[in-house]
Amino acid sequence: MAKNQSRFQLGISVVDLLVIALGAAIYSFGIVFFNIYNHLADGGVTGITLILRAVFHIDPAYSTILVNIPLFAIGYRFLGKKDMIYTLYGTIVLSIFLWIWQRVPIVINIQHDLLLAAIGAGLFGGFGCGIVYRFGGTTGGVDIVARLFERFKGVQMGQTLLTMDVIVLLSSLIYLDVRQMAYTLIYVWIFSLLVNFTQQGAYTARGILIISDQSQTISEAIQEQLSRGVTFINAEGGYSHESKQIVYCVVSPSELHSLKQLVEKIDKAAFISILDVNEAIGEGFSYKRPKKFKLLK
Repeated sequence: MAKNQSRFQLGISVVDLLVIALGAAIYSFGIVFFNIYNHLADGGVTGITLILRAVFHIDPAYSTILVNIPLFAIGYRFLGKKDMIYTLYGTIVLSIFLWIWQRVPIVINIQHDLLLAAIGAGLFGGFGCGIVYRFGGTTGGVDIVARLFERFKGVQMGQTLLTMDVIVLLSSLIYLDVRQMAYTLIYVWIFSLLVNFTQQGAYTARGILIISDQSQTISEAIQEQLSRGVTFINAEGGYSHESKQIVYCVVSPSELHSLKQLVEKIDKAAFISILDVNEAIGEGFSYKRPKKFKLLK
């Protein structure tokens, strides 16, 4: 068993880490120079850190780490080792860049135009976060909670993230007026569009067709590493007329990068076709997936 686990274990990519750092740098730039400087709120843990800054004058570079500590403790137990490494790394890098940007003497003069501030925050934030998500990382926070709800409760990440964002944004009214909140909503809308565009549809499902001579091995790896079900489709090569087994599975976009790496490690010659799935109904998407672990014992 240990031999199989090491064979299917996903490695940490230096390229992934570098690109995640780049995405965090872009995202934090938008937070500092557009959200903070123009008094716009945000959703998720970032929104909580902005509330703490406005009310208690706590630097978001520090509160980002503090707020995430209990979430890391939960995620460490129930999420995969690679997911946690990438999440911890993304959060630390985000905090570092938040600290750096607040001390860099850059002035973006937009005459306190909140519409321009909302557009700028949405462009930088959405593009930066989209890059982070696309390469298998997160910036911590509610992403951890959303992944746990998806894994153990079958609730799609998008639904959980939206609910938590609404709660945080409503709480931000303790330091923002209605006008600032209205422009914050414009920012959130642009942010969502950019994240989806950069990640190619952040919270929709993906159908994967894999043609490989190692179909059985790939199937086992997907079930062990991603806890996703697979289906074999019997097919025949049009040129060779050889029988083939096509592996079909449906995953969330946050798992797509890991799945491609997994298949590549097993069979570099495998053919992968990625399909947009407008709606996924069934186990793992609209109701609970089989549990390997329980939240409460």
